[in-house]
Amino acid sequence: MPVEPILSQSRIKNTVEQGYWSDKTVLDYFDQAILECPNQVAIVDFNSETQSSTRITYEQLSGHVDQIAMGLANLGIKKQEVVSFQLPNWWQFCAIHLACLRVGAISHPLMPIFRQRELTFMLGFAESKVLIIPSEFKGHNYVSMLDEIRSDLPALNHVLAIGGTDEISFEKNLLEHDLSQKIDKAALYAERKLNANEVVQLIYTSGTTGKPKGVMHTSNTILSTVHPYLDRLNLTTEDEFFMGSPMAHQTGFLYGVVAPIVLKTKVALLDSWTPKQGWEIIKRENSSFTMASTPFLADLVESPMADSCNSDRFKVFVCGGAPIPRALVKKANENLNLSVISVWGMSEVGAATCCCLDDDEKIFNTDGKALGGMEVRVIDSDRNVLPAGTEGDLQARGSFNFVGYLKRPEAYDTDEDGWFDTGDVAIMDEDGYIRISGRTKDIIIRGGENIPVVEVENILYKNDAIEDVAVVAMPHERLGELGCCFVTLNKGCTLDFGEFKAYLSDQKLAKNYWPERLEILDAMPRTPSGKIQKFELREIAKNYSK
Repeated sequence: MPVEPILSQSRIKNTVEQGYWSDKTVLDYFDQAILECPNQVAIVDFNSETQSSTRITYEQLSGHVDQIAMGLANLGIKKQEVVSFQLPNWWQFCAIHLACLRVGAISHPLMPIFRQRELTFMLGFAESKVLIIPSEFKGHNYVSMLDEIRSDLPALNHVLAIGGTDEISFEKNLLEHDLSQKIDKAALYAERKLNANEVVQLIYTSGTTGKPKGVMHTSNTILSTVHPYLDRLNLTTEDEFFMGSPMAHQTGFLYGVVAPIVLKTKVALLDSWTPKQGWEIIKRENSSFTMASTPFLADLVESPMADSCNSDRFKVFVCGGAPIPRALVKKANENLNLSVISVWGMSEVGAATCCCLDDDEKIFNTDGKALGGMEVRVIDSDRNVLPAGTEGDLQARGSFNFVGYLKRPEAYDTDEDGWFDTGDVAIMDEDGYIRISGRTKDIIIRGGENIPVVEVENILYKNDAIEDVAVVAMPHERLGELGCCFVTLNKGCTLDFGEFKAYLSDQKLAKNYWPERLEILDAMPRTPSGKIQKFELREIAKNYSK
């Protein structure tokens, strides 16, 4: 399958001259870590299936990577072919990515919660040659699942299972072998060596608005995302990482796999989130940094283990994907002495904006300002740049920007000047900080008037009874659209429509902005990364207008 990045020579030249791109790949940093600190612990994981923890140094990790790389080559994997892996946060995830880099393959991480429908599309569209899965995870049999769809995936030559047996065993095929006499490792690596502008990662968008797209990144785009992020947060080799967010999502991949290698430091992994295990690992491994969505932060702050497990080492929590309640940040600051930093990003651009450690109100009211190497701007429908304080469409441009969607060059949404249409609606203040105010498709147009969806949601998030909220458009014959509000409630709480309206009245919200319908759900439909899937809620809301 030809993988064709959209990458002009002028973009390469300009970004190299600006100092944001180099000739380096993640392997250069990995090799440097092996040389300089071979006995430094690279990864500590906890496998909830086996109830065992694995601790691996950089030197040991290098040995595993070599075995997996030669094993992949022995299975027939060629340069720029796709290797998919649907794995939890286990050490094998990191090793497989590094092995793919060694043999020039494209890493294709998949969320463990994907099932037959998603996998058939994603694996088929990527023409994956190898898929690596757990034998079982959280009560689900992955081997049986793949048996059901294997006939629909003609390009998939090998399915290997961690903990599997016989011919599908990951261990027997990729670890417990002696191919050193058959394969000249040095010659293999030299032949397959990737340059910094070849595609190394394929990761599907979360799909909040429909069918996911395969985002393509190179070593240059990935590393240029990581370096300014580490600089903004003052993270150094003295810091040790904790990652409970899935590494098959861009957050976990960039800041749980790549960033620790760049710093030659340790990452502690958790494969199935619970605040109890999160705190235990943070305490045991002296973690100083993590990045996750708002619910993870709330779980840690509210946990009865917080006082006994917290320490001065745990200092930075980068939070994105949902509004950060002021009360939650205050608790984290005062009770845990933890710096909570807001961030905005997406699979296509990584973390593109981020607050600073010394920001105060900006953390509550914005999603940060552009990191080095990136620009963001807010435009109107005629693509004119809007003045500060004016809502419009958010664009991003710079070294982080991806190099296209797999097999869909027409969907790139990037103009000749390099500005990418993010699909987000935002407001920029006079200091260059942005606040995401909605998605382009989130806007409700009620009788010709735009309803500020995120503003309504932010107000409702302050209601003590409400756990999660999402406001979407509900078709209406006369007014075009009305607002339908879906909520989940905190344990033991109730909320009827009268109380709902009374609360909005108390908050002094313009009545035109009030949703016309309230629906209480047991749980929100979510993407693998935790974002609420509003396209599903819109489909539900369509039935209410009939």
